[in-house]
Amino acid sequence: MENMKNLVAISTIAFALCSPSAYADTPEQERAKNNDTIEEVLVRAHPLSGEGLAQASLTLRGKLLNQKVAASLGATLESLPGITSSSFGDAVGRPVIRGLSGTRVRVMEDRLSTMDVSVVSGDHATTVEPFIADQIEVLKGPSTLLYGSSAIGGVVDVHTGRVPHPGDTQKVSGKFAAEVGDNGDQENLVGRIDGGSKNFLWHVDAFNRQADDYDIPGFTESAAQIAAEEAGHTPGEEEEEEELVRGTLPGSHYETNGGALGLSYANSEGFIGMAVSRTEALYGLPGGHGHEEEHNEPHDPEEEEEGTPVLDMKQTRVDLEGGLTNPLGGAFDSLNVRIGHNDYEHSEIEPDGEQATFFENDAIESRVELTRDRDNARDVIGVQYDIREFSVVGEEAFLPGVDTKSLAGFWLRETRFDSFNLETGARFESVNHEPAVGLDRDFNTFSASAGIVYPVTDNLTYTMSIDYAQRAPVGEELYSFGPHLATGRFEIGSDNLKEEEVLGATLGIAYNSEAWDMNLSVYRSSFSDFIYQRSDNRELDELPVFVWDQDDANVSGLEGEIRYRVAGLDDKNLSFRGFFDMVNTDLKAASDNNLPLIPPTRLGLGSNLSWQNFAFSVDYIHSFEQDEQASFELPSQSYNDLSMHIAWYIPTQLESEIEIFLRGDNLTDDEQRQHTSFIKDTAPAPGRRLSLGLRYTF
Repeated sequence: MENMKNLVAISTIAFALCSPSAYADTPEQERAKNNDTIEEVLVRAHPLSGEGLAQASLTLRGKLLNQKVAASLGATLESLPGITSSSFGDAVGRPVIRGLSGTRVRVMEDRLSTMDVSVVSGDHATTVEPFIADQIEVLKGPSTLLYGSSAIGGVVDVHTGRVPHPGDTQKVSGKFAAEVGDNGDQENLVGRIDGGSKNFLWHVDAFNRQADDYDIPGFTESAAQIAAEEAGHTPGEEEEEEELVRGTLPGSHYETNGGALGLSYANSEGFIGMAVSRTEALYGLPGGHGHEEEHNEPHDPEEEEEGTPVLDMKQTRVDLEGGLTNPLGGAFDSLNVRIGHNDYEHSEIEPDGEQATFFENDAIESRVELTRDRDNARDVIGVQYDIREFSVVGEEAFLPGVDTKSLAGFWLRETRFDSFNLETGARFESVNHEPAVGLDRDFNTFSASAGIVYPVTDNLTYTMSIDYAQRAPVGEELYSFGPHLATGRFEIGSDNLKEEEVLGATLGIAYNSEAWDMNLSVYRSSFSDFIYQRSDNRELDELPVFVWDQDDANVSGLEGEIRYRVAGLDDKNLSFRGFFDMVNTDLKAASDNNLPLIPPTRLGLGSNLSWQNFAFSVDYIHSFEQDEQASFELPSQSYNDLSMHIAWYIPTQLESEIEIFLRGDNLTDDEQRQHTSFIKDTAPAPGRRLSLGLRYTF
């Protein structure tokens, strides 16, 4: 998978090199760049050079990020090759990278974990806010060398700039945006200001997003679910006699708000900074059954709808960061220290107002990195130490409290030769779990990788990499025992699980010219002792039993992208884009041959046009049928997703810009059910939505 990362990284790097500069001299050029490309900016999430990174990396920023940003992180990224979303209504959507998700994809804010509980259950939202982001970077494939065993499938790093860096301009800058949408009466308000004076840099941001239950084009239940119920053999559920609900998805409302303050002091020798942020969210938990007459009225935030529980989440986070240039007597070029503390809690509240379950997560994450660039080699060495105190209480607590500690050391090297770059690295990590009930477990993991970036010509680049990684089981996999209503299962952990191992390889090729950007990646990952949930073919508490188990598995895939820029259009910029991605899995278990929640093959087409102060883009994605599902899953039908974005940019005399935009999502009003979602058969994605917004940047 690193190899694949190499390929995508090279392809996107080459694309960026042959595209207009992100900081072009003219507004037309800048608009063309930001509306037409995914930029390769390897300056934040990965400490090695962006000149030829073997690991695949896509970075979404600028006007393209503004165009794609959505209510959840997964929805923001899901139109990129190899990335989908494990949605749970509009408010929840965690990224899925090449078919892997949950505990195998690490979601970070400014290179430290979000430290929430989004990996514990599919109905838990991430606490990172995409509307505030400067940029969002995705590292595809194993990133365990830098970030630990929870990054065995990839990393999503949201850079917020909440701790200002010395490289950031001291000139006051910022952005404010307001947006309304017709489906669910969406309202989004966001603002941030950054600036500095002498040696001090500061940052302020705030946001508020809210929406009522959204409209859907058909029934809440899929045709496959209805047919299975009629046949009397719905996987994991008993047959129920009730009227079907259509037109609106009960429990899909949400309200999220928060903000942050950051301050740094910097001089020629380094900097030190701190940020304090707060996030609060109240959102419904869709996917249950209800009666149509109960949901005809719009959602009233003062009175929760009958039959739809809500999740009330609060988080306070403190980030400290410092850096030195030429530390330890000049033995290294730079030193970076990051420490994050997170106080997280949420309550799952029944429709009658009773608190059913209460989650708490008190976490500290810290990492130290030293970099050195000498002759033809660049080295990064570091140490990471994490502490997590997790607890859950209440009648639906399916997991005991677990205290987890991990300590790791890592080393990476980029060696530059005349005709190619070689990247190598290794990581050792020790993980300790201490549950409130059950046996303590200790794990020691090792990961290593090697990658080559080989530019054949100025336009053609090959990449290849081999990765070996180990992942320690997490508390949910070891100690679960109880009904988990969000997934509709009675989950049983296995405290004798071993480390999960993967050996992966990726091959990539990228071609870039003035008019064309093309890349193709093929990858294969062979897992030993892959950890997954196995159906036990029995019931407890009227729920199907699923046991955490291990078997060998293979994950392989192919993805590619092509872009063509039309020349000779004077002051116009016109480009066309096409992409595809596919994932295949092979589970060696006797009871099943396919892994669950694997995304189907997708094919996408798009076009971007910018002219004077106007920009227009249209994107079409066809998601094919997914009929190679796990035995306890229902197949997912194919669907189309047509979206468009129109923007009018109004320059001002104060080096600022006003943007008025119109956005359309799911314009064909297709019934969209994402196979990566636990509740795809009872909670489809929103129907057609039109949004109108105003954005001011300075």
